[in-house]
Amino acid sequence: MKNSLVVSALFLSTFCAASFAQDRPVGRAFATRSEVMARNGIACTSHPLASAAALDVLRKGGSAVDAAIAANAVLGVVEPHVNGIGGDLYAIVYEAKTGKLHGLNASGRSPHLLTLDTFVHRKIQYIPPFGPLPVSVPGCVDGWFALHGKFGKKPMKENLSSAIKYARDGFAVADEASASWQRMEAVYGKFPNVKEVYLPGGIAPKRGDIFRNPSLANSLEKIANGGRDVFYKGEIAQAIDEFMRKNGGFLSLRDLAEHTSEWLEPVSTNYRGFDVWELPPNGQGIAALQMLNILEGFDFSKISFGSPEHIHLFVEAKKLAYEDRARFYADLEYMQPGIVKRLISKEYAAARRKLINPNRAAATVEAGNPHLKDGDTIYLTVADEEGNMVSLIQSNFRGFGSGMVPDGLGFMLQNRGQLFTLEPEQANTYAPHKRPFHTIIPAFVTKDGKPWMSFGVMGGSFQPLGHVEILMNMIDFGMNAQEAGDAPRIDHQGSSEPTGERMKDAGYITLENGFPYETIRALMQMGHRVGWAPPGSYGGYQAIRFDASKRVYFGASDARKDGQAVGY
Repeated sequence: MKNSLVVSALFLSTFCAASFAQDRPVGRAFATRSEVMARNGIACTSHPLASAAALDVLRKGGSAVDAAIAANAVLGVVEPHVNGIGGDLYAIVYEAKTGKLHGLNASGRSPHLLTLDTFVHRKIQYIPPFGPLPVSVPGCVDGWFALHGKFGKKPMKENLSSAIKYARDGFAVADEASASWQRMEAVYGKFPNVKEVYLPGGIAPKRGDIFRNPSLANSLEKIANGGRDVFYKGEIAQAIDEFMRKNGGFLSLRDLAEHTSEWLEPVSTNYRGFDVWELPPNGQGIAALQMLNILEGFDFSKISFGSPEHIHLFVEAKKLAYEDRARFYADLEYMQPGIVKRLISKEYAAARRKLINPNRAAATVEAGNPHLKDGDTIYLTVADEEGNMVSLIQSNFRGFGSGMVPDGLGFMLQNRGQLFTLEPEQANTYAPHKRPFHTIIPAFVTKDGKPWMSFGVMGGSFQPLGHVEILMNMIDFGMNAQEAGDAPRIDHQGSSEPTGERMKDAGYITLENGFPYETIRALMQMGHRVGWAPPGSYGGYQAIRFDASKRVYFGASDARKDGQAVGY
């Protein structure tokens, strides 16, 4: 009897330990945290200080747009290695009172004075990533004021106050920013003003160090007081013009003065009952729609997450969409009339889907015939008490940007112009006063005409893949918004690029840790080259899902970044 009691006690203690030792009693094994739930307002960004700034604006009666601007401005201060007022911006805004989606393209154009002949005479085959040649007009600030003019409630002085404070008084540098900062001198050290602004005392700040940027605080203060014209026609514009002229650049006062953002209609496709919305080119968002259209023809109710079939079909759909991306995507003014509608049509997807061999990787892929008859970034999303939601993405492009830091301004100009091709007579061929192909893409999902999710994934050319993975994880594999972002990611490199590089073979798949070896072996037998990547290698992700029946927001923030979702 005594022995049986001891055995029972051991069993109960073991059972209790097994039952209650886990920190998270629900969710997939790879989930890092639970969704954040809120009724009144919510903000999801890649840095806690930005999320806190957005929440503060919401609590004081600001709109989702006010809060998004506040968050973006803070991110430009605390994460200068990925975004800032020297870069471009795109956004999709859901307006609750009308039920309408508004798209904003706040990307800048190439300089008037820089021509294709300039590259030819200098015998340049590809636009370099650094220096004066890849610099295009920064559209971020105009994007803020375009959004604010249509949806803002609070004065811009209030929206920018947190960013100004952190720039002037300092902030503790977070892990991801610090890691990028350590490469600053090696990559940018030869360019003027870089060390003075970003390397105080000649040393890159480490995690936990306090970094201040008083010049950026002054620039933001001028913008807060003087509006967008200070940046595009006034004191800041003149400083940019003077700096570029004395450093061999082409961006001029005329380019800045002529810049305007553009309101446009988002485009969509329906994926298994969900309407997925992206912005039309010059961004790459429709690549996600093309992939979804192709994948919709396969029954994923019979295909499990992480299986060889899942990854193979996903990669083959990507190859097809990205060949079209390389050939057709560009500044919309330079694309064939009506081509976007044809590229994202179900009929075109059906024709492209037939090219997928379910058992073999395609070694080469050609762009299709859409006539049918013949990629460093921040993403943030905010929702307010009235039901308005903002999906916003902003970037310098590669790292901190071009290396061009105008005198006294405290920020670096973007290098987005690198994504033009110098091949003649292509949709994305370089031309003066033209928008380059863009990698940054915000997304939105509606269901039965109601908002379902605002989301985005960072990471250059990876972003359409990330969009599709998130949606498949939720719609096909039943994950919640947080799990969908925490799940191990699939990347494929080797497709043709809009800059002119062409696909020469099947490319290679890189998988984050978490996929079984049996899957890797099966993919290799299909003809795929497969490599591993450590967890957190691809993208960063934020999302807000809205439950219309309960009127509850569910926020998700990717553990690959330093950020968080916060609500009230």
